[in-house]
Formats: sequence, structure tokens, C-alpha cells
Amino acid sequence: MPANLHAILSASSAERWLNCTAAPRYEEQFPETTSEYAEEGRLTHSICELKVLKKFTTAINQRTYTNRLNKLKKDTRYAEEMERTSDIYLEHLTEKAMGYDAPPLVNAEVKVDLTDYIPEGFGTCDCVMIGGDTLDITDYKHGKGVPVSAVNNPQMRLYALGALIKYEPFYGGMIKNVRTTIIQPRAMSEDDRITSETLSVAELKAWGESIKPIAQKAYSGFGEFKSGEHCRFCRGRAQCRARSETYTALEDFKDALLPTPENLAQVEQDGQDGIPTPAVLTNAEIGDLLTRGKSILAWYNDLENYALGAVLKGEDIPGWKAVAGRSNRTFTDQDAALASVIASGYDEALVYERKPKTLTALESLMGKKEFAEKIGAFIIKPPGKPTLAPASDKREPYNTATADFTGVTQEVLF
Repeated sequence: MPANLHAILSASSAERWLNCTAAPRYEEQFPETTSEYAEEGRLTHSICELKVLKKFTTAINQRTYTNRLNKLKKDTRYAEEMERTSDIYLEHLTEKAMGYDAPPLVNAEVKVDLTDYIPEGFGTCDCVMIGGDTLDITDYKHGKGVPVSAVNNPQMRLYALGALIKYEPFYGGMIKNVRTTIIQPRAMSEDDRITSETLSVAELKAWGESIKPIAQKAYSGFGEFKSGEHCRFCRGRAQCRARSETYTALEDFKDALLPTPENLAQVEQDGQDGIPTPAVLTNAEIGDLLTRGKSILAWYNDLENYALGAVLKGEDIPGWKAVAGRSNRTFTDQDAALASVIASGYDEALVYERKPKTLTALESLMGKKEFAEKIGAFIIKPPGKPTLAPASDKREPYNTATADFTGVTQEVLF
């Protein structure tokens, strides 16, 4: 396996290089960066790994576990929430393991070789579980803003292929199916927190063969640029000329307003030599413009973030400068300030507000089982507020009738 820490064609960026084969070599000119969110994710992954090793293996004893966990807790990024989300991850793995007739093999942080499918490819599976005729790959995601689904996920499929290569020699033909699962406890929607995909070994290997020529093209340096949703985490997304040309071709918006079957009758009625622009957009045109506009907004935000960073480093972006944004007042010492207010004669009840804990905080306090037993009967989940989403979104269409008759809304528990 290569000694370098990052593969040119990494499994985690597979969605990008499978769509934009020029991306891997293009990104090489930009420095690798990290973020506070990424570092928090790495820390939580370490906590997850530690809990899996203690639960399913004999690799560490209680004393070693406690010492290593305490060391991780000293990290300045550590937060109590990491304990809760890693427990959710462990609970899912435990429930899955209990579903087998015999104790399954469970390994954490499994290094896999992907060179059979992608040049110099390798990766790390968060957890590999093998029981009965199923190879199970589970991945933990700490992010909450961008949901990641296991369905049609090339990163997860590549991890599964690597795990097959590693374990098939020991299990022979016993492994018939492969299941990939992503646990994302902090995802905003409950439906996004656990997603899975199951394929037969034959289906998975066929997919692996289908991406080989794409991977070779991406690795060779002769790939082609293609912009889209996969640009989200590209290191060079703000400076990419191909992406810029996609979104600066504003004539595309004009083209979107050319006659459609819905307004063609109006065009013919006008009887002009040229093609008139109808005064009212059709629903089909609005749908198309929404799709284009959303992508343009994401691109503009990337440009803006890059330009701000450049200006703050002393570089010149003609026509633009950095200024101080809006700021809100804050206490230097809140406790001392409030004590001073009370000392001035104001009742403490007027200074402090008594607020109930949220449902999530109470569930974390009580644990899932007691939470469900003691107060589950007092909880409902009404339909969420309607929001516009692409047709590809896996959530069910909003049901107006259901929302009208729900009758109760309960956000916090007293």
C-alpha cells in the first residue's frame, strides 16, 4: 500500500473524479486544507474506534480504554456531544451484530487496498463486520449540514470492494452479499441519520469493473472537466475556469426562456418574424431556472469566500475590499454582570429565564430506552414545514391533507 497519506484517486473523492475526470490532477496545484469541522470529525472518529475496539475485541482492556478516552477528551475540540453521537454509532453496530445467528467478525479502522480497481488506490473502513453470508461496511459521518446517503455511494462501494479483496481469501464463497451503511447522527433530518444499500457480490464487482476505465482516465491526467454538485469539496472550485464558464454563460438563462410547447401558441399568435419572449414564465421554465440558479448561487459563494481570503492575505481583487461585518454586544464576564444586576435590587427571577430542555437533550440525559418508556407517549412528530427540494430528494412529497389534520405541534418538553 502506498506510503503517502492521500491517494490521488481517493475513495472519499470518488463522486468527484467519477464525474470530473480532470479533477484529481487539477487539484494537485492547490494546497490541502483542513477545517475545524474536519478536525472535529477526526476526533469523533477516534472516539468511535475506541468504543468499537472495547466492545467487540480484546485489543484493549478497561484501563487502556479509559486512559485513551481521557487523552482524547483533553483535545480542545472535544465536546460532550461526541460521546452521544459515538454511542449512537456503537448502538447501531451492537444491534446489527445481535442480528446474526453467531457472533460476527468485527474490526475497526480496516485499511484496504483498492489497486485492483483504481491506480494506487487505498482507503480505511470505519468498521467491517462479517456474519452469515454478509459483509457489512459501516461509516461514521460527523457533519450535520450536508446529508450523505449510502445509496449509490461510490466511496462506500469502493470500501466494500477493498474489504472483499481483504477477506474473501479467508471466507471463500461464503460471502454472498455486501451491505454498506452510513451513520450520520447529527444530520438535520431523521431519515438521513442511517442509510444503507445492499448489493450482491456479483453486482458490486460488476460496478467495480465499470469504473476502471474512468479511474484510469482520471489518474492519467487526460481527464475532462465537468461541473456539478460534485464540485462542492474540490480544492480548486473557486478558481476553476471550466466551472466559471458554466455559470457565466448567462445566455443559458435566455435560452431557457425560448418557446416551449406550453407557450408556442402565444408565439404563433404574435406573428412576428423574430422569436418573442413570453411575458409569463411557465412552471417548466421556473423549475429549470431554479435548478440553474441554485448552482450559480453555490458558485458565487465559493468565489466570495476565496476573494475574502485573498484580500485578507494582502492580495488585490480589483473592485473589492474587506470591511468589518455586523457585530453584536456581548459580556466579558456574564456571571459577574448578572450578579451586579441582582445586587442592584432586581429579583433573580427577572434576570434568569427558566427553559425546558429540548427532546434531544432529554433523550441524551435519560438514554433511548428510558426516554421511550417514560415519556414516549407524550411525543409526536408532526410534518415539518414545507420546503422546496429537487425531485431527486428521497423524502416523500409533502402531504397537505396530513399536515392540516395533525392538530398538535410540540417542539420542546416541559
